[in-house]
Amino acid sequence: MKFVVSSSSLLKQLNSISGVIAPNPIVPILENFLFEIDRDKLTITASDLQTSIITEMQIECKEKGNIAIPAKILTETLKNLPEQPVTFTIDEDTYSIELSSDNGRYKLAGENATDFPKVPTVNKSYSADIASEVLNRAIASTIFASSTDELRPAMNGIFIKFADTNTTFVATDGHRLVRFRRVDVVSDADTSIIVPKKAFDLLKKSLPTENTNVRLEFNPSNAFFSFNTTKMICRLIDERFPDYENAIPVDNPNILVIDRLEFLNSLRRIDIYSNKITNQVRLKISGSELQISAEDLDFSNEANERLACDYEGDDLEIGFNAKFIIQMLGNIDSKTVKLSMSAPNRAGLISPNENLVGEDILMLVMPVMLNNYA
Repeated sequence: MKFVVSSSSLLKQLNSISGVIAPNPIVPILENFLFEIDRDKLTITASDLQTSIITEMQIECKEKGNIAIPAKILTETLKNLPEQPVTFTIDEDTYSIELSSDNGRYKLAGENATDFPKVPTVNKSYSADIASEVLNRAIASTIFASSTDELRPAMNGIFIKFADTNTTFVATDGHRLVRFRRVDVVSDADTSIIVPKKAFDLLKKSLPTENTNVRLEFNPSNAFFSFNTTKMICRLIDERFPDYENAIPVDNPNILVIDRLEFLNSLRRIDIYSNKITNQVRLKISGSELQISAEDLDFSNEANERLACDYEGDDLEIGFNAKFIIQMLGNIDSKTVKLSMSAPNRAGLISPNENLVGEDILMLVMPVMLNNYA
């Protein structure tokens, strides 16, 4: 069997799905791409058993056939070839593959395509349509707050709650929580799923730069995302997500409004001088002034800055992990942000002071116990 394909076009497709391939997969066949040729259409699949990504492209061929091709050696070869047609010649009896280009010939050993795991299919599913720009924002706004603790698998992904009036994305690691809600994403199903962090990370990298519709279909065990010529199937996390609504404090009389970039850049500078284990910074708010300070007693490092702000409430001193606040501020687009607090030992809420129409973002961060320094 032979087919001809553009080297750069094929490399682009392979790069878009290769992230799913694990460095040392449990099943050796998963070190390969599955190539399925149906005359002028090539379907390529990469998988790690939990997540599979499938893409399609046009080729020059008059035959049908399947082959598993080693992913690393194929992508490395294509990376180092200039743009040109490449001819694949496949021996379906020995699974040997020969690549012919203007530069030369390259032989490698493939594997039997029937050994490649079968990808789940959609059945008895719910569905929703999401614009890729919205999905990209939802993932970027939440994924950094998800947990990597394998003992708490429910937190190792993003929780999605579907309703007929809105859809809510939530991530938490127990120290921080992000809730992202859109009213323009709705579903007939009043249900919820937990999508693994790795799957959403891969999906975010695969989403096109131009806005397009993403079709999401899901059943109790798998989620299916499809757009343009790409599909992603991932196994859902079958766990109970924490009751996040009860974790969000409702009475927060102390409200700070401040320029987001000024606050963010100040925290980045002050964090340099904080303790490298706790990353603790102290916020001291009085009147229309915010004082940010940090100290590392082990190295006699300390820093403090003062920023102008709008503040309503009692004078307050509270400590936070600077890394958490920096990540949150870095994932908000608003010119100014609002920090709502009640007491030094209660969670603070960060939100954009100007939400986009139809969007609601709320970020919760737990305080840290203040060191006793003035």
